[in-house]
Amino acid sequence: MIPPTNAPVADPLLAAVRCGVSVYDLGRPLSVGMPQSPNHPAYWHSLPRRHGDMVRSDGGSAANDMITMGTHVGTHIDALAHVSHHGRLYGGADAVEAGRGGRYVELGAHTIAPMVRRGVLLDVPRALSAGEGCPAGYEITPDDLAATEAAQDTPIGAGDIVLVRSGWGRFFDHADRTVYVGLTSGVPGVGEAGAVWLADHGVHAVGADTIAFECLRPGAGHSVLPAHRVLLVERGVYIIEAMALEELAAAGVHEFTLVLAPLPLFGATGSPVRPLAVVGNG
Repeated sequence: MIPPTNAPVADPLLAAVRCGVSVYDLGRPLSVGMPQSPNHPAYWHSLPRRHGDMVRSDGGSAANDMITMGTHVGTHIDALAHVSHHGRLYGGADAVEAGRGGRYVELGAHTIAPMVRRGVLLDVPRALSAGEGCPAGYEITPDDLAATEAAQDTPIGAGDIVLVRSGWGRFFDHADRTVYVGLTSGVPGVGEAGAVWLADHGVHAVGADTIAFECLRPGAGHSVLPAHRVLLVERGVYIIEAMALEELAAAGVHEFTLVLAPLPLFGATGSPVRPLAVVGNG
């Protein structure tokens, strides 16, 4: 039973919603030809049935769709099964044995619980006076992260989800789709030391506005991914990539409630997501 709108509300979350909230969509639209890592199958959308292909006796008609895509295309979350190191997954599981049968039963995307947690945006270029964004191939260091945390007065706590804005996300819709991927130029991002710094704060998940949660050196592409090793394999921290953070940053919002629910893809190494940053207006 839903109480009348003028009735007192015991649930503080519902009370906040009734007082009004602003919601920032941190997910990228999925579209054919969007920039993506070359390591994953591209997104494709088709209409196998269009209006008029079949018309019912009463004049009604329906269209339907089919999509194909890798689970690490567009805004997505990495399951702990996504990366191994020296043949081992998080917790020491044998990576080959864990994938027997074509799915990861223990560490797949279906094991990622829906998230409603405190989110913190670390707007690194703004804190460092780096203009629109960090330079191509720039490594975001622990000192950069700590300076941003202090400048914003948003201390990171255990269980938080920390989103790191490099400013590179502004290239996602660039006419040349290769710019965002940054194979030639490199891409700014958190390096190994920064990943350790974040994990040491006890974060539940991290995210970024780049194709990978990494500092990608010019010409190196995805040849080495030390931040992934630290976060997924060694520390059990989920990674969210290709996030849309520009609107949130432009509004000066650095602290919010992050709502994220992966698709329960049984045994998958990742899942598309549409994260939402929710901010009370009261």
